[in-house]
Amino acid sequence: MNYQETLDYLFNSLPMFQRVGASAFRKDLASTIALCDHLGNPENKFKSIHVAGTNGKGSSSHSLAAIFQSAGYKTGLYTSPHLKSFTERIKINGLEISPELVVQFVEENKSFLDELKPSFFEMTVGMAFWYFAQQEVDIAIVEVGMGGNFDSTNIIRPELSLITNIGFDHVQFLGDTLPLIAGEKAGIIKQNVPVVISETHVETKPVFIEKAHAMNAQITFADENWTASKVSEEDGKAMYKVVISEESEWSVKTQTTAQGEETIDLTFGLNGNYQKYNLPGILESVSQMKSQGWNLPSKAVLDGLQNVTELTGLKGRWQTLSTNPTVICDTGHNEAGFREILAQLETYSFDKLWMVLGMVQDKDISKVLCMLPASGNYVFCEAKLPRALPANQMAEKAVSVGLKGEVIPDINAALAFARKNAGEDDLIFVGGSTFVVAEIEEL
Repeated sequence: MNYQETLDYLFNSLPMFQRVGASAFRKDLASTIALCDHLGNPENKFKSIHVAGTNGKGSSSHSLAAIFQSAGYKTGLYTSPHLKSFTERIKINGLEISPELVVQFVEENKSFLDELKPSFFEMTVGMAFWYFAQQEVDIAIVEVGMGGNFDSTNIIRPELSLITNIGFDHVQFLGDTLPLIAGEKAGIIKQNVPVVISETHVETKPVFIEKAHAMNAQITFADENWTASKVSEEDGKAMYKVVISEESEWSVKTQTTAQGEETIDLTFGLNGNYQKYNLPGILESVSQMKSQGWNLPSKAVLDGLQNVTELTGLKGRWQTLSTNPTVICDTGHNEAGFREILAQLETYSFDKLWMVLGMVQDKDISKVLCMLPASGNYVFCEAKLPRALPANQMAEKAVSVGLKGEVIPDINAALAFARKNAGEDDLIFVGGSTFVVAEIEEL
């Protein structure tokens, strides 16, 4: 098979959750275990950090990868979903796996794959682990797809587990309360492997503590050691003042506040205000890995954070596409994500706000719609996948909460309409779903 035929084989073998939703989800690691056994258990041949969470796991994974790259380590990165190209999911030092190696993996294992019939995600995880082992990476940052307990990535034994924000998402699979969702995410906590929790929540803290104690895993709540405050932004990057952990050593200039706290200044290449919740977990993870003997100098940490998009190719996180009018896209897609998106939009000066929005149909979007400003100009669209919520249905739901707008299903046509009708001093936001952002042609 050529590359396109290989991709068709991967996508069509069994439907993937991102495209079709519930029918692709299975609470079972048997196929992943069988596939990795067939491949010679590549997951045991490299060191790793495992990253789960509702929001922030992609940004945190890319940031950690950039830091390890900056420190000189050969760094694998596995994330999902991809935005533009399948190969975005599997990278080493920011470079995507080659189409030739994707073809080779399927070609060499097709007979076994035909017999086992693993899902798209299971095959992709197996491919990533095979590639990382083959290329002898020093470390791989592995992002969970969904949940944790039954996610295909959960066969690794990492050096460290990181769990970012916990919020309401995929409730039909993970549970409809924060403790239930946290319980699924806590499934990545392994025996005697330290775990970092980025954010402390009253409802979820006992869940993580109980699981960590059961697994004899050292647990650290990062926001008890670190506080990150965004002070300004420039050229798409954010400047932060960070109150550092007492146990952390920095070979860069620190300042002392009136309260006697030690702080550092850093530049973060991800400009979304919500990154303030991710930074403590990232920095605590670095601190934990340094205590294990990994050489992560302060300069490498600062350089990695500043240049995360350039080093890893991360796209779609509060990304400015153009000016006059300003066009910003972001992959935030649930209630917690939109709360931060709207708060950040309020910090901008503009005449009118335009929102080009599309979402998926297996989520309760009512809470998000109720948050949106009635004064906004809306253009409802839909991604080209079965799981997408039809634009006209989204418009109907929006009308029920007092929002009105145009229905233009094609995402780029919807954006073109907003640009044509917006003034130079207006602001256009594009998002609602990772898949909406993925289809923006100029991304």
